[in-house]
Amino acid sequence: MNLLQRFIENVRQQNLFSQKDKLLLAVSGGIDSVVLSELCKQAGYDFIMAHCNFNLRGAESQRDEQFVRELGKKYKVELFVQQFDTEHYAAENKLSTQEAARVLRYDWFKELINQSTNKPINFLLTAHHADDNAETISMNFFRGTGLHGLTGIPVSAGYIRRPLLKFSKAELMDFAKEHQLEFTEDSSNQSSKYTRNYFRNEIIPAISKVYPQVSENLQDNIKRFKEIEKLYQFSVGELKKKLCRTKGNEIHIPVKKLMSFQNRALIYEIISPFGFPETQVEEVVKLAESDSGKYIQSPSGQYRVIKHRHWFIISPSHPAETENIMIEESDKTISCAPGTLQIEVTTDQRLETSNQVACLNAQEITFPLLLRKWKTGDYFYPLGMKKKKKLNRFLIDQKLSVTEKENTWVIESNQRIIWVVGRRIDERYKVTEKTKSILRITIR
Repeated sequence: MNLLQRFIENVRQQNLFSQKDKLLLAVSGGIDSVVLSELCKQAGYDFIMAHCNFNLRGAESQRDEQFVRELGKKYKVELFVQQFDTEHYAAENKLSTQEAARVLRYDWFKELINQSTNKPINFLLTAHHADDNAETISMNFFRGTGLHGLTGIPVSAGYIRRPLLKFSKAELMDFAKEHQLEFTEDSSNQSSKYTRNYFRNEIIPAISKVYPQVSENLQDNIKRFKEIEKLYQFSVGELKKKLCRTKGNEIHIPVKKLMSFQNRALIYEIISPFGFPETQVEEVVKLAESDSGKYIQSPSGQYRVIKHRHWFIISPSHPAETENIMIEESDKTISCAPGTLQIEVTTDQRLETSNQVACLNAQEITFPLLLRKWKTGDYFYPLGMKKKKKLNRFLIDQKLSVTEKENTWVIESNQRIIWVVGRRIDERYKVTEKTKSILRITIR
């Protein structure tokens, strides 16, 4: 089969897109994107084009933009062009020029897709090919990577499709020559200043002198690593099911059981979805030997791994914002962060012993009540005790985790705590033989 037939067959086999879909082609003007455009035209796909002018190569950047404008006229398709002040953006956001260009173009492509109205754009097509893939896994390997980094550039990622990944640069060049396609040359590709160009121009050609089939071998390795990763992810998924227990917005993992695997890759797979990099795996290992209450935080500050007795707890670093909820005497049901409060005043003297129910002497209580998070300095008289106790010490004695303490609520009457919700009522408000009416508060 010729390249066009193989291209169509590849799209069909991998279910990348169909004749019904509207496609947005990222076109630089170079040979790769020009061949992609021609293949889509000959295959009869419905497409429009987008070109980014990063203003990094002076007159050459303007030349590329004009070439793509002419290409859009040739194919009689809609063309979007966007100019960027890439160097300013890179300096402002402390990014390399290459990284800044990547962020700018993909943000703009996403904007175009989200704003499409008449016939919505279904997919963005980029012209990455097999040689790009070989360069990517080579860079990842020498930079340092996990198994996923050796699987190369994904053919599909969200709305992005890369239908040329299966084909080599040489095949694209042959197609361009056969169909007499014009394209622009990016002079910066000849420089080894950028990492990718260094691998493209220096490293891989040097290796090919020893292993002439290096490009084909790398493609075969990508296929193998992808198959291995499927087995790996399945095994990791099964282990995570056995180890991780979800409790509300927290993940609880038994320390001893996790550490018995003596496998840092497993630890990384558990913590990485919460923003912890591989460099913090060693911190988790050390945390296993630490005292209860110690924790490490993700670089973003959004999550913590807390050591609580025999458990690791992965939880958000910032608990829900504190609420102050007034409870009036007429209120029967209150919805709040801890759950739903049901409130009633009754003369039924039967007492419930559940922690979820507070039976209080209504005669000693003044409305409105205040439901709030506990704070430093709070104290109360725990049921059964004649002396007051700092709430912080009470919670420590209850052996609560850091997050359980943070999510402890109290109800107070006339600035006195009457119930540590779900834990203990205050001795001063307990029901006695002289009690005539009972305030019953249930938390569900």
